[in-house]
Amino acid sequence: MVHKKLMQARILLQNAPLKKSGHNKFAGYSYFELGDFMPEINAIFNEVGLCGVVSYDSEIASLTITDTDDNTSIVITSPMAEANLKGCHPIQNLGAVETYTRRYLWVTAMEIVEHDALDSSAPLKEQVIITPAQGIRDELPIEILKYLDELAVELIATCEKDPKAAWVRLEQENLEADQKVALWGLMPSNVRSAIKKAKG
Repeated sequence: MVHKKLMQARILLQNAPLKKSGHNKFAGYSYFELGDFMPEINAIFNEVGLCGVVSYDSEIASLTITDTDDNTSIVITSPMAEANLKGCHPIQNLGAVETYTRRYLWVTAMEIVEHDALDSSAPLKEQVIITPAQGIRDELPIEILKYLDELAVELIATCEKDPKAAWVRLEQENLEADQKVALWGLMPSNVRSAIKKAKG
């Protein structure tokens, strides 16, 4: 019965007036955050008789959806990723990973249609060092934003003495594309120019 109820839940969610509150201003697309669909999913699951529980281990995250009438279940899984930003406590990195993974599990389970972020973000690596885009900060976890603020201060100070060293320090961080864009927007134009020249 769990498969039949899950299909009913998907149809009900499909007809619900969901609104995307997340917005990637740099790549120009909107996306669903957990808060956009979880209240509706919880109400639908309660109505049709389903219960969803997310769990994590070191390698796999899983969403177990159980029929509350006959206890049949279906499990949606996802590999666990890592967030290893320097300056963040391990629990902060873990929290960021679990939040993103939980969102993706529910998007998969409920067949929530989203914009193809990979296609839209394809030019990011070419544009990261050229165009600051502070709006992208809106969708980064607070712990990452705090770290990027601290890193920007460090890079600005380093660049005053040795722009090349600032460039090397930036490369060592191995930041994701959106994190690089957010960081770049925190630094004044003269620092950005100096780092660009040091890159060459």
